[in-house]
Amino acid sequence: MMDAESLKAALSTVVAIPVTPYDADGWLDAGAYAALLERLIVGGITVVTPNGNTSEFYALSRAEARLATEITVKTVSSRAKVLVGVGHDVPTAVDAAQHARDSGAELIMIHQPVHPHVSLTGWVDYHAAIAGAVPEIGVVLYVRNARIGGQQLKELGDRCQNVVGIKYAVPDPVRFAATIADAGADRFAWIAGLAEPYAPSAFAAGATGFTSGLANVAPHVSLRMLHALRGNDFATAREVWRLIRRFEELRAASESANNVSIVKEALAQLGLCRRDVRAPSTTPSEKDAAAVTEILKTWDVA
Repeated sequence: MMDAESLKAALSTVVAIPVTPYDADGWLDAGAYAALLERLIVGGITVVTPNGNTSEFYALSRAEARLATEITVKTVSSRAKVLVGVGHDVPTAVDAAQHARDSGAELIMIHQPVHPHVSLTGWVDYHAAIAGAVPEIGVVLYVRNARIGGQQLKELGDRCQNVVGIKYAVPDPVRFAATIADAGADRFAWIAGLAEPYAPSAFAAGATGFTSGLANVAPHVSLRMLHALRGNDFATAREVWRLIRRFEELRAASESANNVSIVKEALAQLGLCRRDVRAPSTTPSEKDAAAVTEILKTWDVA
């Protein structure tokens, strides 16, 4: 039976989003993927999200997404929580959620609805339909729409008791603080969904965890940020922020066009996977790849 409080506590950490490595034929490379997951766990990561945005969720086939879920659960075993990304239309999301549950995952994350017309009531109904289909496991909502506020989250939480976390990815710390206050600070685990660059301001607003793509490359750097924020050591948090700033700026450039490809470039330079990404992403320019090389020299990674 789902233990909501235990899952909320478990989400108060670095929530790593693993990349999806491809083989020479362009298919998911199961061996490289399992090795990357193992590296994350050995590095101290305790929550991983297969099929997240850094995993190129929208570029994966349904078969690949299911395989990624299965590999993650098998590789991670009981050493970390698996938070599986699901989305698209309701039947597809429900099918993926039930597959995650049946595979042994304890949590799913519902991606933001990809639809040009989203009403507030419809947003609640969409998530309630998916969460209601898997009452045995925990659900995290991925909020990227600034129109979604505390009222909608509270309503959804009242309808679905298995909604245990909010991954908030609207770049507005004031709105984030207001959303937490209006929805109930203790009702959900609040995860800063814009990763390390926004983590200090998000923790000041009430977050207790943050997502990370950078953790693929340097989990110890992400965990150093977490430990600093947990201890209210904002001087150290600022030091880590300066250390990662250039890397995250490369990822965020041109409306995050290279969000995934910069991470894969770093992993390729470390010999951990191929740098390939799928359209509409592209591999980095030679200039950006050279910048990644210089950044890695400062991170003590191998």
